[in-house]
Amino acid sequence: MSRIGKAPVELGQAEFSINNENVMTVKGPKGELKQWVDSRIEVSVEDGIVNLSRSSDHRDDRSLHGMYRALLANMVEGVMKGYEIKLELVGVGYRAKAQGQLLELSLGFSHPVHLHLPEEIKLTAETEKGKNPLITLASCDKQLVGAIASKIRSLRKPEPYKGKGIKYQGEYIRRKAGKAAASA
Repeated sequence: MSRIGKAPVELGQAEFSINNENVMTVKGPKGELKQWVDSRIEVSVEDGIVNLSRSSDHRDDRSLHGMYRALLANMVEGVMKGYEIKLELVGVGYRAKAQGQLLELSLGFSHPVHLHLPEEIKLTAETEKGKNPLITLASCDKQLVGAIASKIRSLRKPEPYKGKGIKYQGEYIRRKAGKAAASA
């Protein structure tokens, strides 16, 4: 049996329901999330604990079992605590400005880059003197926050020589030696 799939998910204060079309709904203080579940996975709720089980030991069923359990656990954590990703802009002249759901980035291109973010994302951009600009993305949906952060990072990935670009806060960038170090 799947080690991840057989672990129960504790709801805590979150409200859980599943309808006839196999759509799980989790509600909490941070929001509401929905996820469709394959019919091969059975969902049962007892005393604030959700258990997922599968009908057979087929390879596809085993993989779905672990995946839906992980998605449900992420949904519960998201509606209770939320998820946050911070991106750091490293480079001279790199700037970020947030106006509602519009993110304006100056990344060394000839024009500023404008991104419209979904309403589910809470966006903040901080710029302190002497520090790199910081973009903070927060939401209850882990998949959405990760996808948006990845999209923003892909606009100017960190390069290995000077480390310029957009990186996750705390991310380690492996540095390479330049031409001068090779000839010495």
